[in-house]
Amino acid sequence: MRKQMLENAAFEVATQVRTVEDSIDYTLAEIAELQARLMRVNSVARVGPAPIHAALQELSTALGSLVAARGSIVGCHHQLASAKGQVPGLRTVAFGDQDGCPPADGLRELRVVA
Repeated sequence: MRKQMLENAAFEVATQVRTVEDSIDYTLAEIAELQARLMRVNSVARVGPAPIHAALQELSTALGSLVAARGSIVGCHHQLASAKGQVPGLRTVAFGDQDGCPPADGLRELRVVA
């Protein structure tokens, strides 16, 4: 009973980590699209670089912070993968493929394997 609860909790954590990673990657792509749209609008308006420069700087700051957050989540993922070897009941459990990380495109196919 306890082992199953532990495996379920670890599965939920692994799935949530993947969801957070995917969310950050999606947001990074959205920021890139926003930047491209700003540049396109500025070009069509033919008003020069000054009007949107401050907005681009703010967007760049947000992008840098998000890239740093992504790195922190990746580090967290590695720490969690390492920590599972120290938890009784999880030492011989892996989630997903042999590499221990759930595949990005197969969240519905995750399963606990002993």
